[in-house]
Amino acid sequence: MTRNYLIGFALAAALGAGQAQADELTGTLKNIKDTGAITLGYRDSSIPFSYLDDNQKPIGYAMDICYKIVDAVKKELKLDKLEVKLTPVTSATRIPLMANGTVDLECGSTTNNAEREKQVWFTNTHFLTASRYVFKKSSGLKSIDDLKGKTVVSTAGTTNIKQLTEANVERKLGANIIPAKDHAEAFLMVETDRAVAFVMDDILLASLVAGSKSPDDYVISKDAFSTPEPYGIMLRKDDKPFKKVVDAATAALYTSGEGKKIYDKWFTQKIPPKGLNLNVPMGPELAHEFAKPSDSPDPASYK
Repeated sequence: MTRNYLIGFALAAALGAGQAQADELTGTLKNIKDTGAITLGYRDSSIPFSYLDDNQKPIGYAMDICYKIVDAVKKELKLDKLEVKLTPVTSATRIPLMANGTVDLECGSTTNNAEREKQVWFTNTHFLTASRYVFKKSSGLKSIDDLKGKTVVSTAGTTNIKQLTEANVERKLGANIIPAKDHAEAFLMVETDRAVAFVMDDILLASLVAGSKSPDDYVISKDAFSTPEPYGIMLRKDDKPFKKVVDAATAALYTSGEGKKIYDKWFTQKIPPKGLNLNVPMGPELAHEFAKPSDSPDPASYK
């Protein structure tokens, strides 16, 4: 009788432990396990981070990183298969769709900053962008101070034109600043010599140069009007177990040589669908970030 009671007790304890382990899953991980699916939010034209190819399939640097995270989640949950659902997001919808549970990861070019961290969380930084300027090699510019007395263009309504205006006053450049209606018009002004330089996010300048008639004619400045701003894969706020898995996956990717290979694939080689080469080698700040991954929203921490 006593022996049977002990066996019964042991069985009950074992079943209880199994139940407790199952109950440990919460939030996003529990939802993924229950549904057998994970949903990625993608951008349709954020080259080379997340955009549609000729077959309307989302591809890009951030998409590749997200698929590595999917592999890690699948392994963590010990799933034989995990369905990947794809949902388009825009600048306006990405945070609401994350907050309401429609998407589990946002794979794009979203800046991680303190204001956004009040609504969502980010994993380790995968790109750093800064406000720089593009100019023709023939103009011989070497630094921001060389813009003194020159005509410089930036796009109206952007933080870039604000940074340019502030620098113009602080450095006493006396530059003639022209606001363009969009990036294409601003670049055309440099192309047709109506402005000596165009100030904008360096990665957007790189894509404009790559798509121009004569890419070799242009140079993007090393000097910047801003500190590096971090891009990160976005996830839901206050979901520590899911963030732990995602952070571990991105840290493992970036600290291994594979992270650099994925970067080079999208930034230093020809990319589909037009075979453009953005020709943006990894800078020292991002190389340092990959060696010691961080999810900091503070630009100063990436100097």
